[in-house]
Amino acid sequence: MTPWSLDGRAAVVTGANQGLGEAIATAYIAAGANLFLCARDEEKLLKVQEHLRRLCKPGQKVEVMRADVSKREDVDRVASRALETFSQIHILVNNAGVYGPKGRIEEVDWDEWVQAIEVNLFGSILMARAFLSHFRMNKYGKIIQLSGGGATAPLPFISAYAASKAAIVRFAETLAGEVSEDGIDVNSIAPGALNTRLLDEVLEAGPEKVGRGFYERSLKQKNDGGVPLERGADLCVFLASAESDGMTGKLISAVWDPWDTFSEHVDEMKKTDIYTLRRIIPKDRGMNWGDV
Repeated sequence: MTPWSLDGRAAVVTGANQGLGEAIATAYIAAGANLFLCARDEEKLLKVQEHLRRLCKPGQKVEVMRADVSKREDVDRVASRALETFSQIHILVNNAGVYGPKGRIEEVDWDEWVQAIEVNLFGSILMARAFLSHFRMNKYGKIIQLSGGGATAPLPFISAYAASKAAIVRFAETLAGEVSEDGIDVNSIAPGALNTRLLDEVLEAGPEKVGRGFYERSLKQKNDGGVPLERGADLCVFLASAESDGMTGKLISAVWDPWDTFSEHVDEMKKTDIYTLRRIIPKDRGMNWGDV
């Protein structure tokens, strides 16, 4: 159990019917939060709800709704229902995401490529838009955005995923600047290499579609067990808690960054561009050319 409390807080978590989304929801229940969960697969979502309700302390609530975050009408219904259920929403976790098509960009199905952008990028932006006025009114809110490997490094043959994750991290950083005076923190997390359905998709696609190198790394990850889901879930608890208030506009690695000590450095982090997406120039790599 994490040391951070979410007692009295309500969270909306997307893509919460399996994998990391379910792990985040479970960690939030353990920390004392109330939950409103959504996902596309209603059958799995109801099973998660049933499981989480057994873990609830007296007074805690877990409500769910089938929704596709890429559809504006679904997002609007989620926001409306969540705000009817809880008088205040404190936390939004944009976890829903897909890999999209795998293969060379000129060969993949274009409609599937666009759909991945709609889910990963547009879906997260639509969810943020749906709750921003509520957060502004209350002068408080936590938006936690799930990133992925494609945000900080090229991901050949999985281009829709890589492009959407880089885009949504930069959007989160941009949004953080827009709402900096409203008591709203916006951060992205990289949960690490997880053994979830996305990994299974890569292995099923095979080296011909995802590239030999990525396939072999994924196979090794499958055999080694991957990063525990709980590591990313615990980071989401920290970012949802009062201990992280004022830390915003960051991309944080659940695996590599010492985020469990960040509450001691919030003021320092406000003044720097550490843990953000930035361009690399020659002097960053010890070279003495390229500067004007």
